[in-house]
Amino acid sequence: MSVANLPRTESNVLRGHEGAVLAARFNANGEYCLSCGKDRTIRLWNPHRGLHIKTYKSHGREVRDVHVTPDNSKLSSCGGDRQVFYWDVATGRVIRKFRGHDSEVNAVKFNEYASVVVSAGYDRSVRAWDCRSHSTEPIQIIDNFLDSVMSVCLTKTEIIAGSVDGTVRTFDIRMGREISDNLGQPVNCISLSNDGNCVLAGCLDSTIRLLDRSAGELLQEYKGHTCKSFKMDCCLTNTDAHVTGGSEDGYIYFWDLVDAQVVSSFRAHSSVVTSVSYHPKDDCMITASVDGTIRVWKS
Repeated sequence: MSVANLPRTESNVLRGHEGAVLAARFNANGEYCLSCGKDRTIRLWNPHRGLHIKTYKSHGREVRDVHVTPDNSKLSSCGGDRQVFYWDVATGRVIRKFRGHDSEVNAVKFNEYASVVVSAGYDRSVRAWDCRSHSTEPIQIIDNFLDSVMSVCLTKTEIIAGSVDGTVRTFDIRMGREISDNLGQPVNCISLSNDGNCVLAGCLDSTIRLLDRSAGELLQEYKGHTCKSFKMDCCLTNTDAHVTGGSEDGYIYFWDLVDAQVVSSFRAHSSVVTSVSYHPKDDCMITASVDGTIRVWKS
């Protein structure tokens, strides 16, 4: 993908959250997006038409993350009230609340079959919950982190988590083994490359690091943005050609994957950019901010 095709033109602004938006995520096919924030709500949007579709209210504190199943029928969310919520998208009903984390929950992800949701928390643990069971107890607890777990990714057989303790840890669920890569800086956000071979780790020293998953080798570092005190997203574009992430000064950055040069940066928000989500197929992305807006960008 050429730099000319990067999504840098604002096509819509999604307004409705009262206060900071903490995460915004496209659904699996990129037709819809979900957002969540300080106002304790989750909102479903059609970002391409700028339409608010539905609001989900049941959390007692801020909502920090949200993820929707591949078939768009269920969503999971988490935040300051220490619980993982499992919702029916159509009715807006909470099907189940999973309890067990001892502190705020930072991140949630469904597995590809939408049968399990995995959460990461301030209590230094990652927990897996069975969506099909009526039990509210976790089916697995991974608690050998030394500090808050900020972000989690899933593959077919692995749970990958990034922690403030400076590690990205990969747990092979079938083999029952753990691989730990120590980056030496607090890890704020992790995301997988589209080919699954690399993991991108946003760190609190204003550096995004690219790791080779098979060898754990540090392949590249991306700098220029400010990330020191906020949880912020980073991700690869859908072609894996560029890395993108937000900055505490409201800017969005694009880096060339290979040579780590900043190929584009622009002011996207009036305050900290908390979240970036790239469309699975098109040259389109959404960004969210402490300024209370979600912005839709196209090329």
